[in-house]
Amino acid sequence: MESAPLLPKYSIGVGDRFAHQARAQLQACIKAAEAGVEVIPVWNKSNREHTIIGSNPTSARVAADEAVRALGWNQPYYVDADHINFTTVDRFIDACDFFTIDVADSIGQPSEMATVQAFVNRHLELFEELNLAGVDHPFRIDHNSVVQVASKYLAAVQEAGRIYRHVAEKKGKGRFITEVSMDETDSPQTPLELLIILAAVADEGISIQTIAPKFTGRFNKGVDYVGDLATFGEEFGHDVAAIAFAIQQYGMPGNLKLSVHSGSDKFSLYGPIHRALRRFNAGVHLKTAGTTWLEELIGLAEAGGEGLELSKEIYREAYSHREELCGPYATVIDINLSRLPVPAVVEQWSSQQFVSALRHDLKSPAYNSSLRQLLHVGFKVAAKMGTRYLDLVTAMETTIAKNVTENLYDRHIKPLFIGE
Repeated sequence: MESAPLLPKYSIGVGDRFAHQARAQLQACIKAAEAGVEVIPVWNKSNREHTIIGSNPTSARVAADEAVRALGWNQPYYVDADHINFTTVDRFIDACDFFTIDVADSIGQPSEMATVQAFVNRHLELFEELNLAGVDHPFRIDHNSVVQVASKYLAAVQEAGRIYRHVAEKKGKGRFITEVSMDETDSPQTPLELLIILAAVADEGISIQTIAPKFTGRFNKGVDYVGDLATFGEEFGHDVAAIAFAIQQYGMPGNLKLSVHSGSDKFSLYGPIHRALRRFNAGVHLKTAGTTWLEELIGLAEAGGEGLELSKEIYREAYSHREELCGPYATVIDINLSRLPVPAVVEQWSSQQFVSALRHDLKSPAYNSSLRQLLHVGFKVAAKMGTRYLDLVTAMETTIAKNVTENLYDRHIKPLFIGE
């Protein structure tokens, strides 16, 4: 496979809805470097987000480049065309050097039996007893299971190959990093399914450096993980072992690693992930983008005055349009409507009350996960405000930037990458 820019061991997706917090986000990576750990920023933004906000991929590139120049960052950094497909990828070609190819919609599309059988015949090694390094028991996969998994995923992998080759033709081979994403689907992939998927990816000649499977449990937007932590920890470790096997068996890039599309703030997972990374000496890519927008809101509310009033107005509009805002995210939010305060109550809140309800602090009795999820998907309200919102964000940059940096470093980078 052709060489490409090498994504370092640890990297973090730092999406920025309104492209105003790149410096504050980069500052968190600088703090990590000062603590002795290299964590590379990847600014990611999806086509859906660009469409809602009215921005374009160039704006994300400009914000990232300006932050890097301003802070003197001399390590790698990337701009990610997040969750693109064949119909949306072209607008990202020039501005991006990281492409998250999302083929979840192709999972389950039928493949011809001859194609499936040809895959099975190429990969007789899958029927041997599989001893994955670091796993204390062997795995066995029977013929029928391989056929079933291949039938489910081959079409999706072939679509990923089509998109990958399209990007390579437009941008040039070896000039971008590739991730394949299969997380936005109904059923989690087991580690053995992941291994079969990786075999298919290798057959397609896709030079991936990260892969995003769907893990067991609930990954709701902006709030913590819901599921069994022991089960997740075992599954994550087995996934890492499957990747190590695929690197050796199929000649995949040696820095290939898992990408965790967290929906932001899966704090309880950071311990199990960190332990697995230490155990296997593995890397990880974490996407935790959406909370930057919430930290902007927290910063506005914390500043008081006009900032607090605008935050309350955004909540009022989000509450009034909650069905419209929540619809596209129905599978990744769990909002208890009875826990949403009516806007008339929020209007009376102080800065501290608003911030305490929104900030993701599980120890705080005032924290309201339903309010947080509604505002997480409510960035469309701020987008419609245009310069009225952005001008205030600029005016209150100091307060907001402090929240953005502290959130990213203290709540994400330290527990996951440093282990504190």
